[in-house]
Amino acid sequence: MTPDTSENKIQQNSINLLQSLGYKFISREENLKLRGGKTSEVLFREILTQKLGEINGYEYKGKRYKFSQSNVLKAVDELAGVSLNEGLMVANERITNLLLLGTSLEENLEDGTRRSFSFKFIDFENLQNNDFYVTEEFEVSRVSQSDALKHRRPDLVLFINGIPIVVIELKKSSVSFENGIKQLEKEQGKDEIAHLFKYIQLTIAANGSGARYGTTGTPFKFYSVWKEQDEAKAKESLKSLINGREVSALDITLFALLSKDRLLRLVRHYIVFDKKMKKVCRYQQFFAIEETLKRVSMIKDGVRAGGLIWHTQGSGKSLTMVMLTKLLKQIYINSKIIIVTDRIDLDGQIHDTFENTDVKAGRASSGSDLIEKLQSGVSVITTLVHKFEKVKNQKVVIRDGDIFVLVDESHRTQGGDLHKAMKKALPLACYIGFTGTPLLKREKNSFAKFGGEIHRYTIDDAVKDGAVLPLLYEGRYVGQEVLDPDGLTRKFDLISRELGDEAKRDLQQKWARFERVASSEQRLELIAVDINEHIKKTLKESGFKAMLATQRKYDAIKYHEIFEEFGEIKSAYVISSNEHEELEGGNKEYIAKAWQDTIKDYGSEEAYLAYVKNEFIYGDDIDLLIVVDKLLTGFDAPRASTLYIDKQLKEHNLLQAIARVNRLYDGKDYGYIIDYRGLLGELDQALTNYASLSGFDPEDITGAVIDVRSEIIKAKTYYTHLDDLFSGVKFKDDLESYVAVLEDVQKRDDFKEWLSQFARAFKLALSSEKIYDILSEEEIKAYKQRVKFYNELRKAVQLRYHEACDFGKYEAQMQKLLDTYVSAKEVNELTKLVNIFETEFDDEVQRVEGKNAKADTIISAVSAVVKEKMDSNPAFYKSIAQQIQDIIDEYKAKRLSEEEKLAKAKLLKDLITGALKPNEDRYPKEFNGKKILFAVYDNLLDILADVGLADVETVAKNLSLKFYEIYEKASKKPEWHKNKDVENEITSQMEDALWDVEDEYGVSIDEKEKIYQTIRGIGISSYA
Repeated sequence: MTPDTSENKIQQNSINLLQSLGYKFISREENLKLRGGKTSEVLFREILTQKLGEINGYEYKGKRYKFSQSNVLKAVDELAGVSLNEGLMVANERITNLLLLGTSLEENLEDGTRRSFSFKFIDFENLQNNDFYVTEEFEVSRVSQSDALKHRRPDLVLFINGIPIVVIELKKSSVSFENGIKQLEKEQGKDEIAHLFKYIQLTIAANGSGARYGTTGTPFKFYSVWKEQDEAKAKESLKSLINGREVSALDITLFALLSKDRLLRLVRHYIVFDKKMKKVCRYQQFFAIEETLKRVSMIKDGVRAGGLIWHTQGSGKSLTMVMLTKLLKQIYINSKIIIVTDRIDLDGQIHDTFENTDVKAGRASSGSDLIEKLQSGVSVITTLVHKFEKVKNQKVVIRDGDIFVLVDESHRTQGGDLHKAMKKALPLACYIGFTGTPLLKREKNSFAKFGGEIHRYTIDDAVKDGAVLPLLYEGRYVGQEVLDPDGLTRKFDLISRELGDEAKRDLQQKWARFERVASSEQRLELIAVDINEHIKKTLKESGFKAMLATQRKYDAIKYHEIFEEFGEIKSAYVISSNEHEELEGGNKEYIAKAWQDTIKDYGSEEAYLAYVKNEFIYGDDIDLLIVVDKLLTGFDAPRASTLYIDKQLKEHNLLQAIARVNRLYDGKDYGYIIDYRGLLGELDQALTNYASLSGFDPEDITGAVIDVRSEIIKAKTYYTHLDDLFSGVKFKDDLESYVAVLEDVQKRDDFKEWLSQFARAFKLALSSEKIYDILSEEEIKAYKQRVKFYNELRKAVQLRYHEACDFGKYEAQMQKLLDTYVSAKEVNELTKLVNIFETEFDDEVQRVEGKNAKADTIISAVSAVVKEKMDSNPAFYKSIAQQIQDIIDEYKAKRLSEEEKLAKAKLLKDLITGALKPNEDRYPKEFNGKKILFAVYDNLLDILADVGLADVETVAKNLSLKFYEIYEKASKKPEWHKNKDVENEITSQMEDALWDVEDEYGVSIDEKEKIYQTIRGIGISSYA
């Protein structure tokens, strides 16, 4: 028997599992009944009212009382009444607060007084007091409706006490769960079903083999995988719940997220709002915090056990601190939490994160202020470790119980004098260290002394989960041997080999300048030329940015000056004025003057730094940011995709620096490291064989960087896929033969996917000096010719099949490849789809060779219009759709020649564009040529044909005029098509008119609902 991988089967398996977990199943019919038949309602009010009455009560003068029924209903109305007027996220935050904190209701007491008491919607303390439900095909009316899209129907919705909490979109195994994520995003739109999502706490998109989860408002790229800490144990538990099949990845995800106790814990403790963006924890944050809570519950000699959390950079360390702080405050009511960093900018960032998540934190402005905050009632404090020097000097010792110290990047301070000062001031505190890089072997013993490792989330884990991007490494070491005449010639050939004639002449001018500078500056000049050309070839106009890490402030300034003289890329540099200038040799005055000249127009160093950071992250006036130490750690700029290194870096500093370019961003597949210092040589050995990383244990840095050559090899793989796709083409020089292969929709999808992947890998290859290690000159030439041909094929496919053939967020990379390396002087851009109603459409058809191809182009365009406009006149457009199918079938059966097929296609095109006007003589003269009346009349004739009316034309005419009058009047009201009351009023009036027909003619019209929705679609198309 063939396994059933359909969406229905996956849905049923999921329901069965949830029922095994204790959820009560409600069928599609029952869920509508529980909402009084109203698809605009999303609460199960009857269940909610009953449950809230059961789980709520209050004590007064030693006796227990239930809330009045009127107050229970008032609480339900308060929850349901949260408005969407300020947007979905504002509404969702208000409802989330109601779910977590409850509300307050005033009761009339038996002694004649009135008092307020707390009222909850979910009993988080007593799981068994709550009721959990799952329902399928939960039909919800859209805010903006049409006949084709009146409702959305999430596959599964989970309820707690009648409140929707989780939405799950399922896809069959052959369809990516990414489609489910896109569906979840779409459904949260203001014209969609936001009135459901204002309650939702978890969203899950899945197919048979995997799942991703998020929450309301989660952007596509931040949907995450969940992994159980002990997956074997989870599988074992699931075996007792699942019969007749193997445990799947989806089962594990549902079990992990939706087991009743886990779901309540996630909703209560692991969802935060960060500047109005809702965030749910990733699995590593959850398990790190849970393990930490276990650890700190252990006490020895009056001190709670602490330890270290190693979560690689980009995995949400700051939010882990926030969620841990919230839980510690709830468990240890009188505790004091101190968050310690060693840099001013990090202290500011962490303080802002706490404030943005509504955790009030006092920021110590000085050593004296820290002492005051430690001795006062401030419960959450952020501070620099340096301020503990003042605490120690003034011999202040705080021996309060339950002080928790969260130390950021603890490897930098552990064991130093400042750390000792902090320990002396807070001798009984529990210390929890956080680090974004693995511990060096020599550091592990010292960390073991105060608790050892609590939890780890490695670089390799994060890359595999898609939490950060992989980092590609390319060594371009520039040593003395490169600077001799032969070395320079080889370098020029490498840089210029793939450039066109004009670009090569431009490079020769720079080279002539380079040869004139002093030998001491030649190395900087050579690297600057290389960077300049690389940015022009790969990043310019791509939306991405680059950073350059330099050894000295002098180098940073010189690089900036060189790039300014080239005038082709926009650079900025950042240095710290308070660093040790004596280390810069005799350049102190030069550096000071250059820096002052740079910042003078901004008023202060802080203002300049703020401008540079903001512009680099959000703007377009900086292509390259040059740094020495500042901004090389703790600076998040997701658009930064390339890091050039001309600086001696090792161990923690190297790992922190390269992580500047591993953040997620649309269209970004990887971060790119180009190393001019030879830190990792040719990357042909284990990472720990290189001095820069030799201090780490090998397993701790697995996957830190990947040889760029492994990515270049992918170009060969995708080139082969494309070759295989067209292996059956007989006439290899005939574009039409390739277009014909792509008539199959799946093959078109494969073509677009593989070409996109090939273009991206080949573009990377052409920008790398390592391309010649993988591809021969002949292969590179053949690949370039193929890219050019496939781009022409894309254009032909888009025109023939009238469907977008661009690469979405990756389209800019395709254009960069074509413009820079393949055919710079030609028009490479994919033109927009030309609408059949535009005058240019006939010109586009004429460009297509062959009568059959011309006919297919017209038919595809007509089909697109039919799909788009079906609601405006279903009867008309369904007839057109049928005629299209007839033409296709007759041609395949060889009953039509190419000439006849083209002639029929042109007739359809003329009919649909209005070139051939419909025969107005066949419509009643009372319609006065109004097309909306024609559409209503045609559709009524179609629907009423089987009713048995003696004079159907007269009935259809009268109803058409009546319905036209109804919609003419209703459409004068603002936003009429989005107003449920207006819709009900229209339906009521139409219903009256149909009842009159039934009474007059003695017939029964069974398809009233179809009439309402068909005419509504026409009305919205005409008036909205």
